[in-house]
Amino acid sequence: MAVTEPAAAAAATEIPPHVPPQVPPQVPPQGSRGTIPDGSDDSDVCGGPEGSVASDGILRRQAQRESAARTYARSLPIVPVRARGLTIEGADGRRYLDCLSGAGTLALGHNHPVVLEAIRGVLDSGAPLHVLDLATPVKDAFTTELFANLPPELAADARIQFCGPAGTDAVEAALKLVRTATGRSGLLAFTGAYHGMTAGALDASGGAPGVRVTRLPYPQDLRCPFGVGGPEGAELSARWTENLLDDPKGGVPAPAGMIVEPVQGEGGVIPAPDGWLRRMREITAARGIPLIADEVQTGVGRTGAFWGVDHAGVVPDVMVLSKAIGGSLPLAVIVYRAGLDVWAPGAHAGTFRGNQLAMAAGTATLAFVRENRLAERAAALGERMLAALRGLACGHPCIGEVRGRGLMIGVELVDPDTGVAAPALAAAVRQECLDRGLIVELGGRHGAVVRLLPPLTLTDEQAAAVLDRLADAIPAAARRTH
Repeated sequence: MAVTEPAAAAAATEIPPHVPPQVPPQVPPQGSRGTIPDGSDDSDVCGGPEGSVASDGILRRQAQRESAARTYARSLPIVPVRARGLTIEGADGRRYLDCLSGAGTLALGHNHPVVLEAIRGVLDSGAPLHVLDLATPVKDAFTTELFANLPPELAADARIQFCGPAGTDAVEAALKLVRTATGRSGLLAFTGAYHGMTAGALDASGGAPGVRVTRLPYPQDLRCPFGVGGPEGAELSARWTENLLDDPKGGVPAPAGMIVEPVQGEGGVIPAPDGWLRRMREITAARGIPLIADEVQTGVGRTGAFWGVDHAGVVPDVMVLSKAIGGSLPLAVIVYRAGLDVWAPGAHAGTFRGNQLAMAAGTATLAFVRENRLAERAAALGERMLAALRGLACGHPCIGEVRGRGLMIGVELVDPDTGVAAPALAAAVRQECLDRGLIVELGGRHGAVVRLLPPLTLTDEQAAAVLDRLADAIPAAARRTH
């Protein structure tokens, strides 16, 4: 079942015309084997029966040796050996369209030429790779490019703290920052939130048990906590927050900060309404509460604007950044208003906060997204993909809602008779997609949201192939689960 024009075998290049392309990447046929779609030789890839045996052995040893906490490896039994752009090739020779993109890390897809060139430049220069927080030309270039892309009002009065390698490290730094600056310890966060896997970040996430975090309603349509959805539900959410903070008997002392995702990713791809986000800014500003925007997954053009907060015109006090800012390598920072910078020297640190390769890759990625207007491209292509999926939903009552922003897209699957979330169906869709050479992941409160996070370099033809494979997978999964 197709929701687009049939995908042609030869794809247009992912690389804009002014960047010399290698060989135009192709969309691999479903479940195909062969060369990676950059035209290069695949003699170093263990394809065929021998590759399948090697792949099985690697997966078996992983299961024996790695922690029970491993996640993606369970649902995606793939042994990647090569990748380019949207495409991953496994050790068994099978190729896949990757709409997970390292959970949104790969803004330019796998092994983009400008990223590889930046990394090689550092390696060939003889520059040190590990420098803690010392100043280097590579770090200066990264900071300059990052500040050039920040909301101007924040960039004019900003400070940056380089954290550990992951987004959760930056969240921890942001929470420590506002607690130090305000002298307060409480925190405002939202139902359905996800901010990382370290202790403080988990406290702020939606599934945390009794902690010193006040949980506020995050507006949504399909499962609105007030049963109304739309602008009315968003207004009720804002009024609830305002009333709780101003009620002397509300049990919520003045908090150190409020942390919010412009689009809840792991929570089910739920965009914050622009008007509601502006209200959160007004409410926090009026009460002297720093507003922290968690842009770990929404940043660098993902949502169709350079930052998720740009849609609402909101300027937060703190921005938490990771994933795409490292150009596929580990890097996390917080950027914040200078007035919050009251830390003593050494108050926050991290051994790997001076990752020179990640800074070089990040500079190249930030500049490429800016120069090639990939945020605008994501907005336009994302709207077309959302429209196609909403059209698909009309013929499939198991699709409860299609939502998203830019190239951050979610399809929530439900029981057609009850409207209850259908995680088993979502898992079946993920497997059917994998069988068709498409990598997707799940999210949402009940694990019933199929998520698409393709690279911003996605071509129209590749988008058509993604949609066609997903459109085939959904009815196939529905038949499997009945």
